[in-house]
Amino acid sequence: MSSGEDSGTTYATIRGRDYQAIRQFTVFLENRVGQLLEVIRRFEGSRVQIVALSIADSSEYAVVRFLLSDPEQGREILERAGLAIVESDLIGIEMPNASQPLLKVCTALLQAEVNLMQVYPLFVRPHDRPAVALMVDNIEMAIETLLAKGVRILNENDLRESE
Repeated sequence: MSSGEDSGTTYATIRGRDYQAIRQFTVFLENRVGQLLEVIRRFEGSRVQIVALSIADSSEYAVVRFLLSDPEQGREILERAGLAIVESDLIGIEMPNASQPLLKVCTALLQAEVNLMQVYPLFVRPHDRPAVALMVDNIEMAIETLLAKGVRILNENDLRESE
């Protein structure tokens, strides 16, 4: 379920937050051939899909960020693999229908004095629209601002494959 500017829907999550967020899992890997494949193979045979991926590397290690279709089961898979993980909240948004959608989003966040720290595209297209994940320094203000601009906020259910 998504919310638009007129939804009026409130969210109280099990994690004690009253905003829509999607969870990002960050793992640290040695920067050597095959390390990423080993992690990705952990999801084989499960119903968990990797719906977004970001990699930052250096000569010694890589920081890999995942968004998963089923965060609870995904966390269990990563923990069973013995990986140290960091969990963070991000905002998922559908890109607005505008000639420069990223400009609209960045301008709105700047006007609200919200710092944008990470952006990366989703592999899935909820509602057949392009979508991105955003990490910001003030998630509640960012959501409020983007909703006021008519941007659709995605939640974790939007990341699941329709069956």
